[in-house]
Amino acid sequence: MIKTEVIILNSKKTFSYSKIFVIGSGFLTLMLVWTFYNAYMPLILGGFIESRAIRGAIMGMDNLLAVLLIPIIGAWSDKVNTRIGKRLPFIVVGMPVAALFFILIPYGASLSFWALISIDIIFLLAMTVFRAPVIALMPDHTPPDKRSSANGVINFMGGIGAIIALFGLSLLYDLDRAYPFLTAGLLLLVTFILLFITVDRNPPYSGSTAADWEEIKASHSFFSDLRQLAKPEFRGQLLILLAIFVYFIGYTGVEALFTVYAVEYLNMKESAAGLTLGFFSLAFVLFAIPAGLLGNRWGKLPLMRAGLILQPLFFLSIPLLPIFTAQFPSLNEVLLLQIILFTGGITWALVNVQAYPLVADLGGKDKIGFFTGLYYLFSMAAAIIAPSILGLMMDLFTHPALFYSSAISFIIAYYLLRKGSKLIH
Repeated sequence: MIKTEVIILNSKKTFSYSKIFVIGSGFLTLMLVWTFYNAYMPLILGGFIESRAIRGAIMGMDNLLAVLLIPIIGAWSDKVNTRIGKRLPFIVVGMPVAALFFILIPYGASLSFWALISIDIIFLLAMTVFRAPVIALMPDHTPPDKRSSANGVINFMGGIGAIIALFGLSLLYDLDRAYPFLTAGLLLLVTFILLFITVDRNPPYSGSTAADWEEIKASHSFFSDLRQLAKPEFRGQLLILLAIFVYFIGYTGVEALFTVYAVEYLNMKESAAGLTLGFFSLAFVLFAIPAGLLGNRWGKLPLMRAGLILQPLFFLSIPLLPIFTAQFPSLNEVLLLQIILFTGGITWALVNVQAYPLVADLGGKDKIGFFTGLYYLFSMAAAIIAPSILGLMMDLFTHPALFYSSAISFIIAYYLLRKGSKLIH
């Protein structure tokens, strides 16, 4: 067996990939819970609320809480000093409470709308309490020169969590609506116990790591430096950030409301709708690394433009499937939809994998933190409003408007990206 600990020269500090995998389990269950919540909560809300716009607004609440609270909690966890360290107090409070109230969601839905909303708010607050501290465990246990590879492990495990949610938990939904919530909640509790036992109380690389978090950079950059984007010399950078904002509206809206479209318009079973959406996530996970390698070879901008052109074609084809399969009854509509979503996940990788490195390069080495914060803010702002905007389009123009609106957002983003890159170069 290969020993995983590496002794850092001139220091007694150690680094262990096995510990990073344990920490990554926290991100795996975090993504598992969020992915399942985003796919199925709109369907549960549909039992009380017909309007897709209102359901979308409720779905944007978690992103709003993230923008408002995570910078505060992240900075707080840097300053506290307890017997169990800086991060664990927030994890001890947040994870078990989030697990319990996630399990209670389907039972709240069986009681009343207000019982469901009350449980949902407590669940969202609990998730917000432990999100930043869990993410901070990685830099706390990792030397700076190994954080890129460790972050790759963390993000890979997050992708695995999303796939488990859509391919695994979706199957349980058919048996009983409560089963996947119970399973995910218990996994969250097991992960909490694993983290509590494993992570160091005084991690070797713990310091003030808040400055390294995207959420904290976002807060600081927004309030102190956002005015710089109004200057003429930053017009190109602003257009690129607006492009990211616009296409994230299209992506996040589809992510949040696809199951509503599939169940209410295509009459798919709820479990089949979640599983079908999983093909998009699966393709993204499989092609994220190849997309990064292609970006290094052919350039980030050309690949992003290609993705922004191709993505609308796939989304525009989805509302045409019922018409096409009506003409050719031997074709399986669900299978065709899964193939389109899988291919769309590949083109999404072409876009999204390049986006952050492109933005980080916009201001040179001296402004990486500034543009990292802006990237986070523009993408999160889109995630807050996207479900309600695309839900409103579905209310006004029927369910296929979800994909037509999303396709338009990608086309507009292509124009903004092209114009912004010309101004910079």
